[in-house]
Amino acid sequence: MSFFNSIFNILRFNKSNWKAVVLCLFTATVIWFFNSLNKNYTTTIGFPVSFDYDRENFVTIRPLPLSVRINVTGIGWNLFRRSAGVRVPALVIPLENPAEVKKIVGSTLPAFFANQLADFQINFVITDTLHIAIEPKMTRKLGLSVEVPSGFIRKGYVLVSDLRVEPDSISLEGPQTLMQGLPDPVKLQLSQRDIDENFNETIDVRFLNDELIKRAPSAVTVAFEVEELVEVNDSVALEVINAPKEVREVQLGKIPFKMTMPASAAEFFESDSLKAVIDLTDFKKGEAKVLPRLVGTPPNAQTIVLDSILIKF
Repeated sequence: MSFFNSIFNILRFNKSNWKAVVLCLFTATVIWFFNSLNKNYTTTIGFPVSFDYDRENFVTIRPLPLSVRINVTGIGWNLFRRSAGVRVPALVIPLENPAEVKKIVGSTLPAFFANQLADFQINFVITDTLHIAIEPKMTRKLGLSVEVPSGFIRKGYVLVSDLRVEPDSISLEGPQTLMQGLPDPVKLQLSQRDIDENFNETIDVRFLNDELIKRAPSAVTVAFEVEELVEVNDSVALEVINAPKEVREVQLGKIPFKMTMPASAAEFFESDSLKAVIDLTDFKKGEAKVLPRLVGTPPNAQTIVLDSILIKF
């Protein structure tokens, strides 16, 4: 009975007793843990990898693999350090001809890692295949132009200048295949529609697989002028040229017309500067109505209505 009393006295709630018990348990756990780490174990671990290749002249077109899983045997200390996320150097895979390597079979990796994993015995590689996508770098300098979408100018307005791009070229660097497939010039896309005023904006130069291409500059300025169209109604003198001798009857005099032109041109427009010309060089015998050609129209003017002329011979 005295034995059980002694045990009870030890376990009885007493601060000094419980501190001693906890300390003993902690010490025993630490000793067990350290003894266990000195033994050999077999396990599968994910190892970070990096690729050694000429990064000055080659570029990846897809992200390279970041890790491989390997079944290894080693001392518990080493395995614990790897498994606990302690920062360790990545395993290096050399690529002498990176553009020619499309995949690396997992079974060939131990030859690369043997000297880098001196603390472990490599049993086998779990990762089946590493897929590689690297191409030679290529640089090109391409011209720039603007692709004009339908409806980019508001109805009733007209473009009265060239579309200017500053700068008018761009230097590019990227994978060879992608670089070779780019058109020259590169066409910039305008997202704006129904433009009714002068345009001067910065536009990003973008491509498919944009993240693979370095651009200098990455944005350019596009500018052009727009004016409102004004309707003009008047009449114009008719002139016949290259008329065959057989022509007996031509309606002469002035013929009415209707046209639209930019407001700045309409301000100084005079109908005397126009003439309606009919060229009968290829006219054959008979009777036909011929549509004259207006000569001397202002830039960006558009003819809406112009009467045809009856020709007989």
